[in-house]
Amino acid sequence: MAINTQNKKLIFGLKVRKLRQEQNLPFKALSEKTGVSVSYLNEIEKGKKFPKEEKARALAKALNTTYEELMSTQLSKNLQPVADLLHSNFLDELPLDMFGIEAGKVVELIANAPMRVGAFISTVLEISRKYALQQENFHFAALRSYQELHNNYFEDLEQATEEFATANRMPFGENYSLAHLYNILVQRYGYTIDENELENYPSLKNFRSILKPDSKKLLINKDLTDMQRAFLLSKEIGFNYLELKDRANTSSFVRVESFEQVLNNFKASYFAGALLMPQESLRQDMETFFKKKTWDSVGFLDIMNKYNASPEMFLHRLTNLMPRFFGLDQLFFLRFNNTPPDKNYKLTKELHLARQHQPYGNETSEHYCRRWITLWLLDDLYQLQQADNYIMPIAAAQRSQFVGTDDEYLCFTIARPAHPTPNTNVSVTIGLRLNNHLRKTIAFLDDPTILIKTVNQTCERCAIIDCAERVSPPTVVEAQEENKRMWKDLEKLMK
Repeated sequence: MAINTQNKKLIFGLKVRKLRQEQNLPFKALSEKTGVSVSYLNEIEKGKKFPKEEKARALAKALNTTYEELMSTQLSKNLQPVADLLHSNFLDELPLDMFGIEAGKVVELIANAPMRVGAFISTVLEISRKYALQQENFHFAALRSYQELHNNYFEDLEQATEEFATANRMPFGENYSLAHLYNILVQRYGYTIDENELENYPSLKNFRSILKPDSKKLLINKDLTDMQRAFLLSKEIGFNYLELKDRANTSSFVRVESFEQVLNNFKASYFAGALLMPQESLRQDMETFFKKKTWDSVGFLDIMNKYNASPEMFLHRLTNLMPRFFGLDQLFFLRFNNTPPDKNYKLTKELHLARQHQPYGNETSEHYCRRWITLWLLDDLYQLQQADNYIMPIAAAQRSQFVGTDDEYLCFTIARPAHPTPNTNVSVTIGLRLNNHLRKTIAFLDDPTILIKTVNQTCERCAIIDCAERVSPPTVVEAQEENKRMWKDLEKLMK
């Protein structure tokens, strides 16, 4: 892979610094030998400046090396992790500017402590290999951090959505017909839409859509629900209206090629959610709902159905609005998938605002706590399906108290079959941390019909005795207790 100019400067500076230090040459001595000022040498070693050939040859001679060796982008073995990082152009993939970090500061950090940075990089790479992390894992993690930094609310995208709706005479706050959305894509953006071609490719049956960019032909899975079609079409409109060029052409990522793709996919999805569920209208609906004295699962689903939204669209949109309009910024969002009757539950999406909350992804093959509402509602859904009584998505609320902490959350969960994925169910949950502000905001918080459950992260990490829902022994807890006993005995022995 070609290495860019900035990284060439950094590698050159690292080599000059290493050779100078190995030969115990102060800046002043090297300056006298080469005719290069001390300040310029300092800039070179920090990767900020790159000398002309004459000065580079003088540096090579003064440092007892060849010009060719000094100009090479190869680094010594002890700096190899840094070299690997720079040759991969990984720094170019990190959205540093989004977090207010200057790329030059990162370069300076590496230049000032290459050995330590190299050790750190080796550690990160070792961890990523151990847990089979790919570069896209870092991209998605960076996106989540970006969302959390902004409380998952983006004024520019909200405004762009309103401007689009006004320009296209779409009454904001009303359901848009599929025909209207189809017409915008076809007439304004020159799309052709086909709902039959994907049937010719059985291996692509789980994709909701695939775009053929050269012909602007959008292939849509014919098994999608109307709400899924509405979101998909709105998202496609978002790509065009926001002029997002770098994107994936499949509804779900097959391969992530850049962070820009991940970010643009998020922006188009945000646009779609804001278009179908306008912030002011949904805010008013939720404000009215929170004033109710009792939990009303039917009323909760009625709000979702008003906007012809799927459970995930609805709850994810609430993560945009809760911090902004209700001051509820300590929350999490989880999505679990399950293929019954298998009892394996897979966490497929998560978001945490304000801080990392107790229920979070665990990649160590442990068993998530079955007391979580997001899991037992999946079991309830399966029971309805088995009895042939399933009609529509089911909703429930729970107050989850995490054992051993002060954390308690009011959780809203909706479960339904996954479309178009066959034989799979999905549940989505939004959890709001219980505090005084939540008590003032939600009138039905103390409704006795809302289950209060003591929960934990996983069975392996839970010390709750006689848990009826336990599916695995508390192996992590037992190991921790054994470790405590060992240290206690060791301390006693040493005394």
